[in-house]
Parts: sequence; C-alpha cells; structure tokens
Amino acid sequence: MKLFDYFRSSAAYRVRIALALKGLAPERTFVHLRHGAQRAGDYLALNPQGLVPALVADDGAVLTQSLAIVEWLDETHPQPPLLPSDADGRARVRSIAQAIACDIHPLNNLRVLNYLTGTLGVSEAQRDGWYRYWVDLGFEALERRLAGERATGRFCHGDAPTLADVCLVPQVANARRFAVDLAPYPTIVRIDAACAGVPAFAAAAPMRQPDAE
Repeated sequence: MKLFDYFRSSAAYRVRIALALKGLAPERTFVHLRHGAQRAGDYLALNPQGLVPALVADDGAVLTQSLAIVEWLDETHPQPPLLPSDADGRARVRSIAQAIACDIHPLNNLRVLNYLTGTLGVSEAQRDGWYRYWVDLGFEALERRLAGERATGRFCHGDAPTLADVCLVPQVANARRFAVDLAPYPTIVRIDAACAGVPAFAAAAPMRQPDAE
C-alpha cells in the first residue's frame, strides 16, 4: 500500500490512526497542501478532487475519502475491528463519525479557511471566529450525546477504539490548535485523553510525522 498524506490534514490523520491500529505501515508520499502540491497534474490524475488522503492498495486500486478508506481497511484487515458487531452499534458509531467528518470538519478545512481570507477578505480574527463557532456548535451536540448515552464507555462506543474515535481525535487536535475552549466538553476531553494513551493514536499525531513543520 501507498498513502498520500499531509501531516496537518484531519482526514489523513484519521487514516493514519486506522492504519496504526491495524498494524499497517504503508509507503508514504507527502502532499504539501500549503505549497499547492495537491493541484499538481500527477496528483490530480490520482485523485481528481485534489485532496488528501489517497491510498493505493496492493492491487493498484486508488481509494479516496477518509471514511471510505477506514471502512475498507476494516473490511480487508478486520482485526482489531473499528465497527461494532451489531447493526445498532455500527449505526451509532457511523453517525458519530459522520457528525464530525461531514458536519464539523468540512466547514473548517483549509480550502474553506483560505476562501474566507483570500477571496472574501475576512480578517484572521474573523476566520478564527468562524472556525470556533462551527466547532462549538458541533461539539455541543456531540458532548450531549456522548455524556447521555449508555453506549459511551471509555471511548466513544464501549471500551475499545472505533471509527468514531478515529474521527474525534483529529477534530479535537484541530480545535486545540485554534484555541477552542474545551472546558464545556468534558466527555470529549476524557475520551480524547483515553485515545492518547493508545500507542496507535500517539504514533499518528501530526507533529510526529516526517513532514511535520
């Protein structure tokens, strides 16, 4: 396998966590988003969206979109499982993951932030306020859910990491980078701390990657 990666990409971070949990160490190629490497012709031929991550499987199949890649990894390397064995549990884990990856993250990724400042001309303070607003809105709902549902355990679902935790940890890391106040979200902070104690999560952290700046 070959992973096209960028240390600060939340989506790539998710895939790095999943790979580490599965004990997989693919070849790595780094796509520097701030230098525009994602718009190079050879990379667009691989992934027409010009986003990371992309994963090239051993059979040559090109996989894109982090949630699809993580579920593919779970199907092709089933241990340890990242989705529960029961349908209700799988639906819950997927819904938590999608609340983060589809509702919170897209409003705050690099393309959006660059558009706010570069095209709309908002100030950095306004940009950061935009970021914090959408993270707070998503985290308020997620905190209520995780704190109130019996299926929450040491991790988002039970006592082993799942796809939900794979999505939560990168979003918390980004929230900290943008100085979001996490005090109102004690359950999220507790789960993030539990994940930090798992070697696979620690190994996937942005500042531990070879391309970190």
